[in-house]
Amino acid sequence: MKLSEQGEKLIKSCEGLRLTAYRDIAGIWTIGYGSTRYHDGVQVKPGDKLANEVQAEALFGNTLGQYVDAVNNYVKVPLTQNQFDALVSFTYNEGTGALKGSTLLKELNEKDYEAAADQLLLWNKITDPQTGEKKESVTLKARRVAERQLFLAVP
Repeated sequence: MKLSEQGEKLIKSCEGLRLTAYRDIAGIWTIGYGSTRYHDGVQVKPGDKLANEVQAEALFGNTLGQYVDAVNNYVKVPLTQNQFDALVSFTYNEGTGALKGSTLLKELNEKDYEAAADQLLLWNKITDPQTGEKKESVTLKARRVAERQLFLAVP
């Protein structure tokens, strides 16, 4: 499957667009629409800048592929477009390893779609970069609610 326009809009609205590198809520250097690495695999670092939105779009398109591929490769049950889009958004934010080792994926591959949707809501915490303590994030909570709503939406 491929990410739909609706899925792309969800990710972009959650990530926001920034042309100058910044630390995200977890303290990770990020640029564009939430990219942490460039086309060549080099990590984003302080002081990095993108020239314009066109460059950010190109980076987003390049970054997105690995997350689309992960959902296509790890999910073994049929998905609606909405479910696929929600899972790509989740994976874009949390990473391919998080999806692969998650209870969410286990529940989903056992065809328990409702339990999988509920698992999304548990991924609402960040690790404080200074204390190492896990704490709930209002931003992640809102994103997970949006992803769950999309996942459960009837096409």
